[in-house]
Amino acid sequence: MRARTRRALRAAAFLSPWLVGFSVFFAYPLAATAYFSVTHYDGFRPPVFNGLENWRYVLTDYPAFWPAVGNTLWLVAVMVTCRVVFGLGVALLVVRIKRGAGVFRTLFHLPYLAPPVAATLAFVFLLNPGTGPVNALLEGAGLPAPAWFTDPSWSKPALTALAVWGVGDLMVIFMAALLDVPREQYEAAELDGASAWQRLRYVTLPTISPVVLFAVVTGVIQTMQYYTQPLVAGKVAAGVVGNSGQQVEPGYPEGSTLTLPQLVHNLGFQRFDYGAACVVALVLFALSMAGTALLMRRRAGLIGTGG
Repeated sequence: MRARTRRALRAAAFLSPWLVGFSVFFAYPLAATAYFSVTHYDGFRPPVFNGLENWRYVLTDYPAFWPAVGNTLWLVAVMVTCRVVFGLGVALLVVRIKRGAGVFRTLFHLPYLAPPVAATLAFVFLLNPGTGPVNALLEGAGLPAPAWFTDPSWSKPALTALAVWGVGDLMVIFMAALLDVPREQYEAAELDGASAWQRLRYVTLPTISPVVLFAVVTGVIQTMQYYTQPLVAGKVAAGVVGNSGQQVEPGYPEGSTLTLPQLVHNLGFQRFDYGAACVVALVLFALSMAGTALLMRRRAGLIGTGG
């Protein structure tokens, strides 16, 4: 028993950095969020237990909650897909370039290094429906010019274009995976008469599938936390940036850019309703966990069936 106790204590000592970090930065905040979600708490007075009142208010009475859920899920489905597909396409292109590959890698990676606020401001300027150069080019080509960040039907596609523009991080990850695919497999596929599409489908994608899964899972988690870009874009498009101390409702135009992280900030730090903000945070956490678990289970099922 003493030997087993010593081994357990030794293992706990080696695990202690992770255990402390997990307890302080995950377990305690999660437990505190769950506690505050069933209390009335404004940050100034002690929390008062009110049962499921906050949950009832957020899920049934708060009009901005379900639109924020829909916007967040739309961005997860469309933005993550576009980033993964475009990042993989750019990586496939760059690894096949014989001359000047370093220049292309740099050009595609530089947008990712731009600060989120600066990149968003630049995109709002470029996509300005009245004075932006993008609409000027579209009108010059005889194409319809959308209102972008001032049109509810085009605001989320504009945010998706901003995310795709900064796809340099995925390009680098996919390039490393593509360069690790054995050349012998491509040569064997060519000898069997496989076309370029068949080599991509049956050789490249199965080999780099763990990297694709990593990109999708991290993309889902990051998009679930999407806050800065839609907030800045909405404020700039609404013309309220620079008005110090002015409180504005996020989601311009017409709530089309409102996401769950913005809702947490709005409820907690603008309305001082921390109980309702914690409810939204728990819903966001549950959606992130469910999405990640679904992707991991899907990947495990494909491996188990040899797909």
